[in-house]
Amino acid sequence: MVRPPGRPNPGSALDMPILPTPFRGGPQPENEMLDRVTKPPLTIRLCQPRGFCAGVDRAIQIVVLALKKYGAPVYVRHEIVHNRYVVEGLQTLGAVFIEELSEIPPQHRECPVVFSAHGVPKSVPADAEARNLFYLDATCPLVSKVHKQAMRHQRLGRHVLLIGHAGHPEVIGTMGQLPEGAVTLIESDADVRNFEPADPAALGFVTQTTLSVEDTAGLIRALREKFPLIHASAAESICYATTNRQEAVKETAAGADLFLVVGAPNSSNSMRLVEVAERAGARMSLLVQRASEIPWDRIGKISTLGLSAGASAPEIIVDEIVNAFRARFDVTVELAITATETEEFPVMRVLRDVELTKADMAFVNG
Repeated sequence: MVRPPGRPNPGSALDMPILPTPFRGGPQPENEMLDRVTKPPLTIRLCQPRGFCAGVDRAIQIVVLALKKYGAPVYVRHEIVHNRYVVEGLQTLGAVFIEELSEIPPQHRECPVVFSAHGVPKSVPADAEARNLFYLDATCPLVSKVHKQAMRHQRLGRHVLLIGHAGHPEVIGTMGQLPEGAVTLIESDADVRNFEPADPAALGFVTQTTLSVEDTAGLIRALREKFPLIHASAAESICYATTNRQEAVKETAAGADLFLVVGAPNSSNSMRLVEVAERAGARMSLLVQRASEIPWDRIGKISTLGLSAGASAPEIIVDEIVNAFRARFDVTVELAITATETEEFPVMRVLRDVELTKADMAFVNG
């Protein structure tokens, strides 16, 4: 069975505290003794939760299962999740990534097309149906929940304010659930100050799921101060995984000489983790996609490293990062557990008859 989303890989030694190898007495191999003399000590504070959330895990599984059931190619509109390693791994299996449905050649109209975890405007499935395409919607259920909350605000006669980042696929998808002009994007305090609604008593807000908890709380306070009658969502919009990963970083960043977040530059939740680490007291906080991006010449002398991964970053790269430091340091890994995630989102019924094995997901889970 594939490990539960967000849970540690039970086969990985990285998920257990690792202590320095005890002195065994007697002669030791020369290279081992040399390593002990030449490698400086380093404590790695490894955050848990980290890496894949349930929505990301589900989206990747949908592509893998579609490939197993229908064969290649399976088309995917936009990056299924914001991680280049994941995208390239799925391409190796036979996925073809496109930005628009018009890129699917006529001879492949019977092939499945998967919509990314970030969600899509209503116009996209409508376009797919007009083209007689078979599509699988891998939108994260928590993003779909935000869509429903926004539509509920509008149904109750409210203008919708969406707190989020312009141009992000999730924001485009959420705004695309409602008619043009029904949603106003709020990115900053300036946007709050400049917004003048037709009816201040008929407002409702939702948020992008991957924002900084603290920044979003500040914008919500500003909205409530200016518009006391504004209506909140029926449920929290920022997803559990975003909140949990930020809390884990807060707990481990203080006193860290360096904090690394594994993730992609276009991953909103990963970029927010970098910011959270800086605010929480890390001397330096950096985003890296692979071990090859670690700027060894910049980090200088370090004794404590904080390490986490965004919700779209695979565990196999976390292993890669730890091993890169082991090659240069005498490493002790401390597992910092701040929450236990048990959420699992099932794939759609049409794919549930296909067995998903550990080997199927080894390209991301190791």
